[in-house]
This record gives sequence, C-alpha cells and structure tokens, in this order.
Amino acid sequence: MKLTLKIEDLIMLLLGIWAFNLQDLSWWWFIGLFFVPDFGMLGYLVNTKVGAFFYNIFHHKGLAIVIGLIGYYLKLQELEVAGIILFAHSSFDRLLGYGLKYEKGFKFTHLGEIGI
Repeated sequence: MKLTLKIEDLIMLLLGIWAFNLQDLSWWWFIGLFFVPDFGMLGYLVNTKVGAFFYNIFHHKGLAIVIGLIGYYLKLQELEVAGIILFAHSSFDRLLGYGLKYEKGFKFTHLGEIGI
C-alpha cells in the first residue's frame, strides 16, 4: 500500500508541475515558492496543537484545490498559483512520508509515525 500511495503522490506532484507550467511565469517562482508552505511548521513554536493545526492547513490538498479553483474562476493568478504550489508541495511531502499531523506531535501523521 505504501508504494501505491507514493506513486499516487508522485503523479499528483507531476500534475502540480504541469499546472504551474500552464502559467505565464518564470520557473524561478515555482522554485522560490515551493517550500513556503513549510512556514506552517512555525506553529510548533507555540505547542503541538497549534503546530498541527497550521501545518495541516498549509498541507491540505483539498484546500489547495479550492484555492486554485477560486483563483482560476476569478482570474486571480496569485490565488491560482498559491493553490498549485500548495498542492505540489503537499504531494511532495506525502511522497517523502510526511502526512497530516496529529496533535500528539510532529512525527505522528495520518500516514503513520515518521521514522518507523
């Protein structure tokens, strides 16, 4: 099952890269923005509950799709790109085994415990 999930996330990452390619932007934007969603981890400086909440907001694929579609339909390229970046980054993280977090701690994810 883990291999199937990794293949699925690789395909979603490639979909995000393809969607960004449709934008009339330099690839430097993609590279520069790709790790911005990791700022959600700063919530862990407060506590694990706040950290998990903000990490999950910045790494939720459904939210990324909604943001991207709102940008597409309202012709707001900034929102469209934000959705694409959030989607691609979240897929990349899942490919590496970093899932959505439980309040118990950073290493406890919906994909299992990190490092096991």
